[in-house]
Amino acid sequence: MAFQKDVKVRFHHCDPAGIVFYPRYFEMVNAVVEDWFAEMGQPFGTLHGPSALGVPTVQFSVTFPAPSRLGEVLTFRLTPTRIGTSSLDLEIEASEGTQTRLTMATTLVQMGLDEGKSAPWSDGIRQTIQGYMEG
Repeated sequence: MAFQKDVKVRFHHCDPAGIVFYPRYFEMVNAVVEDWFAEMGQPFGTLHGPSALGVPTVQFSVTFPAPSRLGEVLTFRLTPTRIGTSSLDLEIEASEGTQTRLTMATTLVQMGLDEGKSAPWSDGIRQTIQGYMEG
């Protein structure tokens, strides 16, 4: 069961030619990850605030098979593929209709913001993440 989110391509996402400027995809992906954590009961306001935890990206590999244009609606599909003690691998795909626009493999690591070191996933969030894993 992957997490899905539709994102409309807006003017601020695009270069002068009306094509998504590639760094803006990373902002869109971050927003999708943030929405997914909120759906799991871990909104970033609580995570980064009272919980003093963060989930920075430590690795990514991305391809852009086709351009996205102003006004299109991209469907982002986020699927966790592996969960470690404090790390999490995700596959993220963005498409418009049947055409893939972005594929990304990324790794997040949960860390304690006060210590600046990795922190293990709680049993509750681990179980919730596993519920999104396919296979």
